[in-house]
Parts: sequence; structure tokens; C-alpha cells
Amino acid sequence: METLFVGFASLTIKQAIMIGVGLTLLYLAIVKGYEPTLLLPMGFGTLLVNIPLSSALDHVINGEVQHGALSILFNAGIANEMFPLLIFIAIGAMIDFTPLFQNPISFLFGVAAQAGIFLTMGLALLIGFDLKEAASIGIIGAADGPTSIYVAAKFAPNLLGPISVAAYSYMALVPVIQPPVIKLLTTREERRISMPYKGKEISKPVKILFPIAVALIAGMFAPASASLIGFLMYGNLIRESGVVDRLSKGAQEELANIVSILLGLAISSTMTGERFIQPTTLLILGMGLVAFILDTAVGVLVAKGVNLFRKEKLNPMIGAAGISAFPMSARLVQRMAAAEDKQCFVLMHAVGANVSGQIGSVLAGGILLALLG
Repeated sequence: METLFVGFASLTIKQAIMIGVGLTLLYLAIVKGYEPTLLLPMGFGTLLVNIPLSSALDHVINGEVQHGALSILFNAGIANEMFPLLIFIAIGAMIDFTPLFQNPISFLFGVAAQAGIFLTMGLALLIGFDLKEAASIGIIGAADGPTSIYVAAKFAPNLLGPISVAAYSYMALVPVIQPPVIKLLTTREERRISMPYKGKEISKPVKILFPIAVALIAGMFAPASASLIGFLMYGNLIRESGVVDRLSKGAQEELANIVSILLGLAISSTMTGERFIQPTTLLILGMGLVAFILDTAVGVLVAKGVNLFRKEKLNPMIGAAGISAFPMSARLVQRMAAAEDKQCFVLMHAVGANVSGQIGSVLAGGILLALLG
């Protein structure tokens, strides 16, 4: 009978707290709808790994390693970076870069909005994290969960749990985080600037050559980023080639769904009480929030700076859409513009900045891998 209650008897305070964290993630996913595709499997996996002596994790018994299901998933998909890369194929297949081609200046905002990564990295170094840990924390500012996971898995696997939670939680909280920053840095008149959309036709060869060119050029500059940017661009090539519609739909649906299930469960293997409940966890969550705020602020300020040299003014809010949280940030910018003036339309310009942010975040991750890897 004692073995039936060994779990209850062995439960530690840290494990009990983490079970509470798991339930909170499930609440955010199910009730609030915050990034449910990842927070739901992460939340449930967190419950499993914090059961005392859980068979979901590896254990050494009588000198022999007993392999747990979630530990196997972690080693098979996160430790070798395979799950994040597969997700990039799915993301690439979902993205239409047409708004970027039609408004090339929006790429500037996709690059500028990554500034929070490097500013937060500097802050982490000042606090006392080593260089690779600081890079892993800063990459939360990419607002791109797979990039954050990929870089953290290479540089700081011990911090993967809190980094993943921060990255996906703040992505879900974009509608809460960005509006106060945007309003602080813009006037009502600026938020009311409407931007006529001139939908130029983009030829199919351009759409096909773009992912090929980006993969080659980015890979040449930073070979360490070849798989990161390459898998994203491969997914987009599947979409734009027009000759493998079945694969394109499969990448957008079946591949994205299956890998999301496994990715969340694999990440949760790092979210044990002993590893997660530490002062560094709170620091990482706090700096992740700082990174998102800085990304938004720099994007808006760069857009305002561009307006100093233009007769036809930009709505500076589109600079905030340069983060990689696609398409949440673009929709948010349009809602804020419409709240100021129902006739104000900036959606497609914001989408252009948003999809360029996806490229910018991957390039930023590639730069860190190239310089530090």
C-alpha cells in the first residue's frame, strides 16, 4: 500500500508550485486562448514532470538509466534542434511576403524592431549572465518562439524552460504589452495617419526567387544560420512554387499541428521544480518583458525618424508591427488606428512590417549563432 501513496509522500514544495504553474498555463491556454497550441501541451507536460518519481523523466535506478517519454522527446527534438526547424517549414508555408514586396520600406521596421534583442542581451550581461546565456535571454525579444527555442537549446539548455515560457507568453500578451508603449510614443494625430494601399501585382518569378535568394545570401554571410533561415525559406518556396500544393497544405496544417504537440511536451521536460524555481527564472521573465517593450519602442521611434524625411507621412504605429508576432501585431496596429479614426486603414502596411519582422528575427538569431557559436 505504501507504494500507492509514494507520490503524495514525496511531493516537494517546488514540485507543488510547478504543478500550480502548469495549471496556470492550462488556464491561459483554455480559458484565455493565449497561444494554446504551445501553452496547452507545455502546461500538461509540466504537471507530468512534477509528479514525484514521474516515469515521464529519466531516472537512474540501481545504476541503470530508466528513460522517460518526455526526456526522450526532448533529446529527439529539442537537443538536436529538429522540432524548431520543422516549425519553421510550417511558418514559411503560411507566410505571404507580398505586402513586403509592395512596400519595401517596411523591411526597415522588421530589422529595427529586433533592437530589443541586443539591448536586452547587454542588460543580461550587466546583471551577470555569461555571454551565451545573455544571448539566449535577449533572443526572447525576437517575439519568435521557434527562434528563441533554437538559440537557447544551443547556447543555454539549462534556461530553455523559462525562456520558452517567456517567449510564448509575451507573444500571446502582445495586445496588452504594445498599446501602452505605442500611445506613450505617439500623438493622436500620428495614430490617425491613414496610408493608402497601392496593391501592385507581384510576379510569380519574384516570389519564387525571393526565398532562394534570402537563403543563399543569409547563409553566405552567416553559415551558422543556414538551417534556421533555410528551413523558413524552404517552407515559403513550397508555398510559392505552386507545384506542390499538397505539401504546402500539409506543412501549414498537419506538420504544424503535430510538431506543436510534440514541441510543447518536449519543452516541459525542462520545467521541473528544481530547475525552474530559481531567482534566475524571475530575472529571465522580467528581461523578456523588457525586450518586448524595447522592440516596440525602437520600431515606433524609427518610423517617426523616417517621417522626418518624407512628405507622405507614415503612421508610426506600423513600426511596432516589425516584431515577429505574426499576425497579432499587425492586427493590433490596425485596431488602434481604427479606434482613433474609423476611416484610418494601415493594415497591409503593418502586415508588410510584420512579415519582415519574421525574417528579421531569424536573421538576428543567425547573427548570434554566427558570432557566438
